[in-house]
Amino acid sequence: MKRIRLWLFVALLFLLVACQQSIPDAKNWPIEDFTFTDQYGQKFGLADLKGKVWVADFIFTRCADVCPPMTANMAKLQKMAKEKGLDVHFVSFSVDPENDTPDALKAYVEKFQGDLGNWHLLTGYAQQDIERFAQKNFKAVVKKPQEGDQVIHGTDFYLVDQNGTIVKYYSGLNNVPFEEILKHIDMLQK
Repeated sequence: MKRIRLWLFVALLFLLVACQQSIPDAKNWPIEDFTFTDQYGQKFGLADLKGKVWVADFIFTRCADVCPPMTANMAKLQKMAKEKGLDVHFVSFSVDPENDTPDALKAYVEKFQGDLGNWHLLTGYAQQDIERFAQKNFKAVVKKPQEGDQVIHGTDFYLVDQNGTIVKYYSGLNNVPFEEILKHIDMLQK
């Protein structure tokens, strides 16, 4: 009898694992520990996001082209997630920390009606640090040229799981796959 119960338990476990949904082409890139400064001038980092699903991007407030639509898209994703009852946080790393103060970042996102309750705008590091951090963790290019006030950076949104691992990235600029992102957030939370 014990043998039959054990066999049934193993079969049930196998069935549950086989039926579990997984996100296709998951990247599984771990993010190194970080602590930066948020839009309120408070320390905020990976430890504050432990156990939470989050979406990240790289922006700056003086951006002349891609950041305004990216930020509008992030605000739209945030609103859609809230409407679906998904518990997700949003993190925007400034790629121009010399100019992006906490107050400047806060005012910038407020122009797009972003909810600062679960959107964390980070700064408070050196330019070379964010360039290294983006490349090492997100496989993203961030580079401030010697001339001009614009910063070269990627335009993706990154989905990060409860353990601080990048699961997937998506276009954050054009043809943003909002429904796919929301579906993947939901899958991580099950």
